[in-house]
Amino acid sequence: MADFVLELADKVAGVGVRTSYADKVEIGGAEVVPVALGAYGFGGGSGTDDEQNEGSGGGGGGWSVPLGAYVGRGGDVRFEPNVLGLLIVTIPLVVVTGKALRMVIRALKK
Repeated sequence: MADFVLELADKVAGVGVRTSYADKVEIGGAEVVPVALGAYGFGGGSGTDDEQNEGSGGGGGGWSVPLGAYVGRGGDVRFEPNVLGLLIVTIPLVVVTGKALRMVIRALKK
């Protein structure tokens, strides 16, 4: 099992930037670099019970939210957002920040 985890770690170690930025493509005379927020994770384990029965397992998963694209036209580069993708990312962040601030303010009032 340990060898599998080490092999998996070696394979995904270089994914970093490729998870967020795709390869540049040309569309209608403009160069476009898609941008996304992505995350992935893997886990595994093994063990025995009192009767010496053994078991093991593992799994993994990931997700990606398209945030927009960098578009280059005539020497000018700008970010064109995907509004829905940005909302999917920012709404949970704002909610959690609001709840955290509420807890801090309540703690300071005591």
